Amino acid sequence: MFSFDVERKDKNTHARTGILKTAHGLVETPAYVIVGTHAEVRTLTPEDLKEANVQMIISNTYHLWRDLGDEGLNDYPGLHEVMRFKGPIMTDSGGFQVFSLGFLYENNMRRGGSKSDENKSLSEKKSLVRVTEAGVYFHPVLPGEDGMEEVVGGEEEMYLDAETSVKIQEQLGADIIVAFDEPTSPAHDYAYTKQAMERTHRWAERSLEAHATDQAMYGVVQGGAFEDLRKESASVIGKMPFDGFAIGSTYGDAYGGTKAKTAQMVEWAIENLPESKPRHLFGVGKMEDILAGVEAGIDTFDCVIPTREARHGRIWTERGHLDIMKSVLPDPEGPLDELCVCPVCTNPDMSRAMLKQMFKRKDMQAGRLATMHNVFFFGNFMARLRQAIKDDQFEHFKKDVLEKLKK
Repeated sequence: MFSFDVERKDKNTHARTGILKTAHGLVETPAYVIVGTHAEVRTLTPEDLKEANVQMIISNTYHLWRDLGDEGLNDYPGLHEVMRFKGPIMTDSGGFQVFSLGFLYENNMRRGGSKSDENKSLSEKKSLVRVTEAGVYFHPVLPGEDGMEEVVGGEEEMYLDAETSVKIQEQLGADIIVAFDEPTSPAHDYAYTKQAMERTHRWAERSLEAHATDQAMYGVVQGGAFEDLRKESASVIGKMPFDGFAIGSTYGDAYGGTKAKTAQMVEWAIENLPESKPRHLFGVGKMEDILAGVEAGIDTFDCVIPTREARHGRIWTERGHLDIMKSVLPDPEGPLDELCVCPVCTNPDMSRAMLKQMFKRKDMQAGRLATMHNVFFFGNFMARLRQAIKDDQFEHFKKDVLEKLKK
C-alpha cells in the first residue's frame, strides 16, 4: 500500500504540500525524515519519538547488513518491531557507503575515521571499496569503542550488488526502499561521473527486476554537478516504474560542494521528473537548504543534523544554531529556544546553563534532551512551512526565516 497525493501548490514557486500513504500511516509533506542508522534514533526512546512528533525514519542498509549478517537478517523481525516505531520507515540502498568508504576515506574526509587513518598520507591509504559493473566490494568497517567512532577492521571483503541490496531491504521490512546506486563527489571529473551515472541506471533496472514485495521503491538520480548528466539521469530514472525518486550526490556545502550548486542540481533533476510522484533529497537538512529544496519541489529530506549535532551540544533555533558548550552563553538561565514548545524548552527546570553542565559532566541525559529538542524543532519547522504553502505565504515564510538566520 503506497500512494502520493499532491494537495496544494504554491502560486509562485514549485513548493507543494502532499500526503504520502504507506502501510504504516501517513506522512504530511514536505517532511523531515529522521535518521536512525542502526535501527535506532540515538539517545531517543520510542516514547520520545512519539512526543517529538516524528513522522518517518530512515535506516541504513549497509550498516544493518554488516551488523546482522545473512543469518541475522533471516531471523530479523523487521524494523518496525525492533524500533517499536509505528510510523513509516525508509531504508537507503547502501550506495552512499560506496562514496563514504571510497572517496571520503581516501581523502581523509570521512567522519568517525580512526586517528591512525587520519595521519596516513593519501598515497598510503588503501580504498575500502572496489566498484565493478556487477556490484561493490567493501572492506568491513567496525564500530569503535564509544559506539560513535568507526575504525577499519579486517581484510575480508563484503560484496553488495543491486539484487542483494533489494533483498536486504525487503528483509528489513521498510515501507520505502531504494534502488542501488553509485554516488559521486564534487571532485569527480565528467568522465567518471558519467560512467557512475550510467552504472546507476543499469543497477536501477536490476533493482526493479529483483523487487518482489509490495514495498514502495525509489529510483536515484545521479549525474553530479554536470547539467547535461543530471538532466539525463532524471529523464532516464524518471521513465522507470519507480514509486518515487531520490536525488543523490548533492551534499550542500559539504565535501567540496556548494549550496548554490546543490540548488542547481536539484532544479535540473526535478524539471525532468514526473510531477505526480514524490521526490526525496538525500543528506541535506539545514533550514536554508530545506527552503531551497521545497521551493524547487522536493517533498522529503533526510539528514543527521538534528541528531548528530545534538549529541555534541549544538542546539537549533530559528536564529540558527547555539553551541551549548561555548564559554559564554547568551541568556544562560533561559530555555534552549524561547520560541520552542518542545518538552525540553517548556520544562521550567531546564535551562541552557543546566544543559551545559549536564554535557560537562557527561550526563547521558544531555544528549537525549538536546536530540529531543532538535528533532522536535525541525519537525515543527516543517509543519509551519507546510502551513505557509497552504496559506499562499511560502515566499513570505522563506524571507522571514532567512532574515532571522542572518541576525
